[in-house]
Amino acid sequence: MNELSELVAPDAAMIERLARSAMATLPAAFAGPAQEVNLRVEEFAPEEFLHDLDIDDPFELSGLYEGIPMTEKSVSDPQTDPDTIWLFRRAILDEWVSRGDVALGALVTHVVVHELAHHFGWSDDDIAKIDRWWE
Repeated sequence: MNELSELVAPDAAMIERLARSAMATLPAAFAGPAQEVNLRVEEFAPEEFLHDLDIDDPFELSGLYEGIPMTEKSVSDPQTDPDTIWLFRRAILDEWVSRGDVALGALVTHVVVHELAHHFGWSDDDIAKIDRWWE
């Protein structure tokens, strides 16, 4: 058996470990609220997410924030489902391989921070003003 045949793609547990590691290194002002967000790793985005976002190719969505941003929450609002950051393993791995110039941990960290920015109330346009990662 050659060395290449023994290599396996990082599994969901590895992606989750990388994401939790990224969350653990956030500045204190963000770390507390970030710990209140659930983290889920799935192979691909569920069909309803893709449909709602008008995305045809599941490889185009590596992460998603599902919840009510902190800037829109009120203590008088009824309890809703917990805020969740979804990470989609296959899309992340596909981007990692196609880029070829970034560590997997750096890519997962970037996706997690992007989705946390949504939790903190930032729009994609707000994030794009300071983050040129995908250009």
